[in-house]
Amino acid sequence: MPREHGEPGALKMAPSLLSADFGNLAEAVGEVAGVADWLHVDVMDAHFVPNLTIGPPVVASLRRHSGLYFDCHLMMTDPGAYLGAFRDAGADGCTVHVEVGRTDELIGQCRSLGMRVGLAANPDTPFEAVEPYLGRVDLVLCMTVFPGFGGQAFMAEVLPKVAAVRRALDERHLAVDLEVDGGIDRVSAPRAAAAGANVFVAGSAIFGADRPWEATEEIRAAVRSHGGGSSGAR
Repeated sequence: MPREHGEPGALKMAPSLLSADFGNLAEAVGEVAGVADWLHVDVMDAHFVPNLTIGPPVVASLRRHSGLYFDCHLMMTDPGAYLGAFRDAGADGCTVHVEVGRTDELIGQCRSLGMRVGLAANPDTPFEAVEPYLGRVDLVLCMTVFPGFGGQAFMAEVLPKVAAVRRALDERHLAVDLEVDGGIDRVSAPRAAAAGANVFVAGSAIFGADRPWEATEEIRAAVRSHGGGSSGAR
């Protein structure tokens, strides 16, 4: 049965496992289970990005402990070789990077596997690279740091691109989520929301806190207090 992903455009918090204790991932997921909308799973191949994280076996293990929507971000040179494995492991949506190429093929493959489809762009990738695919995906991820490692500072220079994506989505009446990932906390999240983002991936700001569940809700509250989110938000 498909897991709940919420209304497109509604405020969603997606804690990132990249900053969790990898020795106690199930416990970390449990700490945010009551407040998270999605769980963001960072998959890195040590080729597309200079880091190596987790793969389908870990996703499958986590699935036994959680009914959350799994938002899998594939920072990989060849994501197509693994989409089926992630689906079988319990991924609900997979996001691939426009920079790796074969975008039409990857979108079609992900869709054929029954998953929601996301398309990511690095900070220096222009809006024009993702614009042709807006009507074919369920999510656009604008990276607000260069992917690879957690704990980086938010890159405000990406906000005009976030705003451009939001304008295009609204003008075309597309029900597509707009996600930001990198340096997201109580200060940067409202700025991203003002530019049009509605899904907020936060890692160190959540799992680096003593009480991750409270940190998640503090970021959500900061977005709401600045007018972010929609009537469908939690």
